[in-house]
Amino acid sequence: MPGNLHNLGPPISLYGDMSLTGTPFLCTTVVLTAIALLLPLVLWSRIRGPKPLRGAVRVLMLLFAQGTAVTLVFVLVNNQNGLYDDWADLLGTGNHVQQAADLGKDGTGGIAMRRLPAVRQTFTAADGPGMHTAGGVRVTQLKGRVSGVNAEVYVWLPPQYDDPAYRHRKFPVVELLPGYPGSAKAWFGAMRTHEQLLPLMRSGEVAPFILVAPRTNLLAGVDTGCANVPGQVNADSWLSIDVPKMVKDNFRVQPAPHGWAVAGYSAGAHCAVKLAVAHPDRYRAAVSMSGYNDPIGERNSLAAQTPALRAANNPFLLLRKAAVPPPVALYLSGQSGDGYQAGAALESVAKAPTTVRVVFLPRSAGGHTMELWRPQVDTVFRWLTLQMGQSRAKGRDTSVAGSTPRSPSTGGSRHEALASGSASRAAAARKP
Repeated sequence: MPGNLHNLGPPISLYGDMSLTGTPFLCTTVVLTAIALLLPLVLWSRIRGPKPLRGAVRVLMLLFAQGTAVTLVFVLVNNQNGLYDDWADLLGTGNHVQQAADLGKDGTGGIAMRRLPAVRQTFTAADGPGMHTAGGVRVTQLKGRVSGVNAEVYVWLPPQYDDPAYRHRKFPVVELLPGYPGSAKAWFGAMRTHEQLLPLMRSGEVAPFILVAPRTNLLAGVDTGCANVPGQVNADSWLSIDVPKMVKDNFRVQPAPHGWAVAGYSAGAHCAVKLAVAHPDRYRAAVSMSGYNDPIGERNSLAAQTPALRAANNPFLLLRKAAVPPPVALYLSGQSGDGYQAGAALESVAKAPTTVRVVFLPRSAGGHTMELWRPQVDTVFRWLTLQMGQSRAKGRDTSVAGSTPRSPSTGGSRHEALASGSASRAAAARKP
């Protein structure tokens, strides 16, 4: 049966034995750091030779100690926050775009999606921090037939999926999008999403969602903005067409749009809302944590290259100009100056059947980090359970705990501009 454990192929490494986020590299860095600290203690007074040579050797030992210490700190921070997935991402040499044809307004290029053959994939056990917990995460390398993107997609199945009592059950899906820079694996590593949801799904408090985390870092040194930019990348089609089709062809999932949602934090939050508002035929709900509306909120966004691209990928403008309001539910959380104003702007222009829940988070909850977003997983998925009509689960909306103040703070005026689409590149450059 597609998606079951026997669908897992032999373990392979997508990034080589010394993965940037792998245990071998972390252990090697720890050992080298320890050696670098011991060398000066043991050899400092034992170095022989001319004075210039002794001085040069001592300087090299100090530089080696400093270099290994900085590397260790970077590895720990990267593993904690899921910033760079592999060496290519870090070095700016990765390119996951094979072609970027002009696919038109709907992103299909006129291709009849129902006539495309099924996409059958082999999944392997994913490696990295948190990837083996809560039943394990699997990964596949997908070549997008429509988008021209070739990248990995991570999938986690709920505990009910392989339960014989659920063998005829189709499951709802949530696509998870990271920030920029960011790794899709961060949702399972730093965010510990599957670990948090496993007991809630078992108890019936949260619906048994299939979690899908596709790569969003597709080009070196730039954020795609989840946009289709002919000649550069078709990130929208990758996320909203190719990835969902692959998931539908390999797992028992509910049909779109009612069984599909998308969630993100930071730049991924912007993408989540934009995808849902632009494609209500593909998604029922979207979750934004510390997001923005105007693509220029991310200074390296391809979607901010021109006024036309900015407008086409700004969910505030899409909602305001929509001839027919999209039947989507939006959940937006943020602090003053970091997500709240963007959510309030969407709420101000939304018309039924569009619904918008804006949750204000105080400064005491944390900053623009995983420490702010990780604790929201519980609340977000309870909300999704209710909004997507998963009546078998005993979900309850706890998001009222972060109630929305009626008068926005004036401290985030720049982000209010981002919300309405009136920001400038100079203002974006001042983003902390």
